Amino acid sequence: MITRYPTRKIYVGNVAVGGDAPISVQSMTYSRTSDIAATVEQINRLHFAGCDIVRVAVPEEADALALKAIKEQISLPLVADIHFNYKLALIAAEVVDCIRFNPGNIGEKARIKEIVKACQERHIPIRIGVNAGSLEKEFEQRYGQTAQGMVASAEYNIKFLEDLGFTDIKVSLKASDVQRTVEAYRLLRPKNDYPFHLGVTEAGTIFHATIKSAIGLGALLLDGIGDTMRVSITGELEEEIKVGRAILKDSGAAKEGVNIISCPTCGRIEADLVSAVAVIEERTKHIKKPLDISVMGCVVNAIGEAKHADVAIAYGKGAGLVMVKGEVVARLSEDELVDRFVTEVEKMAREED
Repeated sequence: MITRYPTRKIYVGNVAVGGDAPISVQSMTYSRTSDIAATVEQINRLHFAGCDIVRVAVPEEADALALKAIKEQISLPLVADIHFNYKLALIAAEVVDCIRFNPGNIGEKARIKEIVKACQERHIPIRIGVNAGSLEKEFEQRYGQTAQGMVASAEYNIKFLEDLGFTDIKVSLKASDVQRTVEAYRLLRPKNDYPFHLGVTEAGTIFHATIKSAIGLGALLLDGIGDTMRVSITGELEEEIKVGRAILKDSGAAKEGVNIISCPTCGRIEADLVSAVAVIEERTKHIKKPLDISVMGCVVNAIGEAKHADVAIAYGKGAGLVMVKGEVVARLSEDELVDRFVTEVEKMAREED
């Protein structure tokens, strides 16, 4: 059982972040935000994929001015991502649910004061988004692009906002490699109780990003660190949510959906296990109730694993068993097993705990 670090609760729109709230999964659009139709289309795709919060880039005034029309057409909480031009944050704060700024490229503290004032007036939170590759000069000169430098930047900017009377804060500490990212979050976590947004930035293509995020975010989640998160994948939307949800589930940080246990392929398999698992994964992906389901291809592992699963298939030669809570409920030919198995899974999903 994972025990999360106690953090204060803030709200991004109607989504609670921190405290006893579930760990939320975020993503970011890749369209030009000024292209309202394309941005809304991507946000709606993310909504149906199970995204909790969405962030959009605001590099130009046209993007900031488009936020109002976008906000009117979506249901997800909207975060404006601000770099360099603080005046865009002032426009965005009129309509969005959160402002994210990178202190390393905003510049003068007077500009941050203006952002804080705008967010205070609207009662919206700020994410202090520290990136290893764009630290303020004083921290990079002293520490280099290290975890220590990231933490020093975060602590300085947290204190700056606190001195302005602003505490509606969440923090992220991102690097493009796993080790620095994990080290930074671990160093900062005992120092305050603000909610943390987790992520490995610039993580790459779906293969590399999945590996990096599973290692980095998974390690932090197992430490009880993290209140919201994003898996950053080049050119992907729905996959970011899919991988993020899987990391939460498989780390034990969230109890949702089916956990499919299937044996690795080997010479003992007595059925078309690969096809069966693919069909079962597709036909059970809508189930939200946490269930352990087992699909085993031979007698060596089948019965033992099946006894510990909620619902299981134990394949034999041309036939097999369907088991529920370790009890055999059907002996069927191979071509009948998957349908009966899915029926039992759906039945259990409907049952009250």
